[in-house]
Amino acid sequence: MLKVGIIVGSTRPGRKAATVAKWAYDILKSREDAEYEIVDIENYNLPLLDEPVPPSMGQYSKTHTKTWSEKIASFDSYIFVTPEYNHSTSAALKNAIDFLFREWNNKAAGFIGYGSAGGVRAVENLRLVMGEIKIADVRSQVMLSLFTDFENLTIFKPQEHQNKAVHALADDLIAWGTALKNFREVTLKTTPRKIA
Repeated sequence: MLKVGIIVGSTRPGRKAATVAKWAYDILKSREDAEYEIVDIENYNLPLLDEPVPPSMGQYSKTHTKTWSEKIASFDSYIFVTPEYNHSTSAALKNAIDFLFREWNNKAAGFIGYGSAGGVRAVENLRLVMGEIKIADVRSQVMLSLFTDFENLTIFKPQEHQNKAVHALADDLIAWGTALKNFREVTLKTTPRKIA
């Protein structure tokens, strides 16, 4: 069974990301095609990238990086929950992504964005990043509007159709995640990973 990490992509006080991630988890936890887990980047206390060696080398020197690496490596796929700040994702989420490299490789990702324009520009920003870290991002996404899915722009009250959007995202994610898990297993058997 696939393991999917639902990554809470904001550390800002008053953030909505944790509530949105819990909502998605509650919808998805009854599915039998994957195990879902919420991963809150706030709990990892990652400073601004402080590793002296590039992440692609896998030579981590900091305890917080090793802990983050172990958690991210344990998943087959990811759902990134992202706010939109200035047409982009949060700096905290981008920083958390940048700490690692191989842990992300050859896996699948989907996105739940929120903001005044449904978080679509933040998701587009993340799609560019995914290609560089060798993650296949799925087309389906959840777009939550501050105007229609949040009461008074603050209290999360998603419209009913958003539940279907979460399942559509999961359907795509599981298909791609399964294919890439098989790919990783075949690749490891035929081409052992070289140590940098």
